[in-house]
Amino acid sequence: MTFAGHCFRCGAALPAAPPSVCGTCGYEQYLNARPTASLIVLDGAGRFLALRRSRPPREGLWETPGGFCDAWEEPADAARREAREELGVDVELGAFVGMYVGDYEFQGERLPVLDCFFLATLPAGAHLRLDPDESSESAWLPLADPPVMAFTTMDRALRDAATLLPTR
Repeated sequence: MTFAGHCFRCGAALPAAPPSVCGTCGYEQYLNARPTASLIVLDGAGRFLALRRSRPPREGLWETPGGFCDAWEEPADAARREAREELGVDVELGAFVGMYVGDYEFQGERLPVLDCFFLATLPAGAHLRLDPDESSESAWLPLADPPVMAFTTMDRALRDAATLLPTR
């Protein structure tokens, strides 16, 4: 996968992948990490909510709910929005777990992402309504021994989340 070799502003060919300067219009090109917001939804019994991806990239693998932040959207707000979109519920947002630099394959490009993770819980009596375009199934998996997740940032965040919880 390679980065598109054209200017974001005028469309002229770039002399090199960003960071670079367009030789035609002088626009400085940078490839900055795109922010995401994700949730580690806990059930109080040492398990987290995992979703099976129903679309590329990494279709069929487990992931945590979440997605890209909209322009000027705070990550905590994006996390709540993603829960409504992917789970059909309003979650109770908890502690911030951390930020992790990762990558995301999109339209033939490998893009840098800055994944922000929050702990969360479901309100009492909540019933999940998965978005079938996003997820084919859900499962409660052990936080102490999670499977390999769709994205390495999720693996790292789950390990860190486990250290935030009191031991029994």
